[in-house]
Amino acid sequence: MSSQLPPPLGRDTALFLDFDGTLVALAPTPEAIEIPSALVALLEDLRDQLGGALAVVSGRQIDVIDRFLAPLRLPAAGEHGVQRRDSQGRMQEQHAPDLVPILDIANELARVHEGLLVERKHAAIALHYRLAPQLEAVCRDAMSRAITGRPQLELLHGKFVFEIKPTGVNKGIAIEAFMNEAPFAGRLPVFAGDDTTDESGFAIVQPRGGIGIKVGSGPSLALHRLESPRAVYEWLVQLRDQLAAPARRKDESPRSDG
Repeated sequence: MSSQLPPPLGRDTALFLDFDGTLVALAPTPEAIEIPSALVALLEDLRDQLGGALAVVSGRQIDVIDRFLAPLRLPAAGEHGVQRRDSQGRMQEQHAPDLVPILDIANELARVHEGLLVERKHAAIALHYRLAPQLEAVCRDAMSRAITGRPQLELLHGKFVFEIKPTGVNKGIAIEAFMNEAPFAGRLPVFAGDDTTDESGFAIVQPRGGIGIKVGSGPSLALHRLESPRAVYEWLVQLRDQLAAPARRKDESPRSDG
């Protein structure tokens, strides 16, 4: 399926953005990411221009997103929709299943194999193998066996990570929930994401006349594409300046971001 650059957007947009690999470049470990210096101010401007209709939709926990984007606290979906904070700051969170057996299996695997990293979330366990890509099959087999006989859990495969999370939640469902409430309702939904876990979001927004934006290479349902987080950043700067243009005085020029 061919893809193209996103079209110009208006103030009637509801903007949904993945975090890792979309707003920020991927790093060897989850804590090693670098936040572009002007990103927080840019997101704050866009939130205000869109009447609050901007949300981060991520596999990260919401408190971790808040820490990286401090002092900004946006509407957000965390852990692929297990957690969701609406525009009023109200938190909805699914009950965490018993993950102790899963955690034990992942920790034992990381103890035996150097380069594996276990991330314990509220309702999920992620096993990162970015530092040991040759262990992909080993990680897949172990995590697949860990959920055998537990239909309430499912295995996600993202970029160099296998994650076990509750069945029946995904980013698309989280985006749909946002779209059913103010200030997102009635707007044009736009979602940008880079990973296989973002495909559920594209599957929600595009049939509703919205825009899916795949970040980076690889097959995707998304009809539009940006090549990297840097390209996403530049696109967001253009969007902010575009939205600000009608209100700008003739003697003012667009703000420049480094």
